[in-house]
Amino acid sequence: MKVLITCGPTWVPIDDVRVISNISSGEMGHLIAQAFRSNRAFVTIIEGPVTHTLIDKKIKIIKYRFFDELARALSQELLKKYDIIIHAAAVSDFKVIRPLKSKISSEKALTLSLFATRKLIRDIKRLSPESFLVGFKLESNLNPKNIFKTVKSLFTSVGCDLVVANTLKHGYQGFIVNAQGDILVKADNKRALAQNLVKFSRLG
Repeated sequence: MKVLITCGPTWVPIDDVRVISNISSGEMGHLIAQAFRSNRAFVTIIEGPVTHTLIDKKIKIIKYRFFDELARALSQELLKKYDIIIHAAAVSDFKVIRPLKSKISSEKALTLSLFATRKLIRDIKRLSPESFLVGFKLESNLNPKNIFKTVKSLFTSVGCDLVVANTLKHGYQGFIVNAQGDILVKADNKRALAQNLVKFSRLG
C-alpha cells in the first residue's frame, strides 16, 4: 500500500528575506505517517518547514518551503498512483500580489495587498482519481453539531473520501467525518486520531 502525506506550514514571500507563514508544526502528519508505517505501508511525506522532527529511514521525505514548491512536488507525486493521500499540510490561503525582490525597509509602516491562492487539494482527484483522499479542515471555533456543514464542500467540490475536522481552541480535538455526514471518530489527541485514520482508510 502506497501512502502520500503532506504536512507542515507553507511560506509565501513578502520580500527576499521575509515570509508569511502559519503555526503548523508538522506533528499531525508525522504521527499519521508513523501509524501507516506500523501497518506496513510505503509512506512518502511532502514536508514543509516543520518544527516537529521525524526520524524514520523507511519514510521518504520530500522537502518544500514555499507554496509554489509544494504545488510542484504534489503534482509530480500525484503521477505515481498512490493508494491513499492524506492532505494535512497547512497550505497558505493568500499570497502577496507583488513580493519585493529585495529587503523592504523597516523604517516605515507597510501595507500588503494579498490575493487568494488556488486550492491545491482540488488537483488531487483530478490527477489521481483512483486514490483514497483524506482532507483536513482546521477551524478556530468548531461546533460538533455543525461539522458536516463545515466540511461538506470538501466532499462535494473536492471529492474527499474522508475529512478530518479539527480545532486547537480548547486543546486538540479532531473528528473523522465520512461523505454521509457521520462522525466516525472523535479524538482528543493527535496520536489517537492518526491511528483511527488508518483504521477507517482502505488500509484498514
